[in-house]
Amino acid sequence: MANGNDDPRIYQALALPEQALEQGGLEILRLAIIQDELYVTALPAFKSAAQWGEVLAEVARRLGAIYAAQTPGMSKKDVTVQIVEAFAADMGAVPVKAAKKRVAKKSAKKVAKKTAKKTTRKKR
Repeated sequence: MANGNDDPRIYQALALPEQALEQGGLEILRLAIIQDELYVTALPAFKSAAQWGEVLAEVARRLGAIYAAQTPGMSKKDVTVQIVEAFAADMGAVPVKAAKKRVAKKSAKKVAKKTAKKTTRKKR
């Protein structure tokens, strides 16, 4: 385990940030892995659920910096992009390349329909 304690019955919480000890604060999110299952505790701290998106984006940037600092040859930007791409894929987003192909196919179909309509109108 990270702190040297191999007893799985002991919950290994992270230390509080120094700023929290000096200035106080409000914990809004806690994540834990217990027997390979993710547990989430959150405080409904925002008026709009969309604000969680901003928080998650900042978390991704900070995790990118932490991971890059611990991994030789990885930049913060590269790690952050990997995190964001994995997040988007897990949320069901269509990869950009596939999305572009769909748009191109739809556009081609629309052009074909318009051309067919114009041709039909001219024949009348």
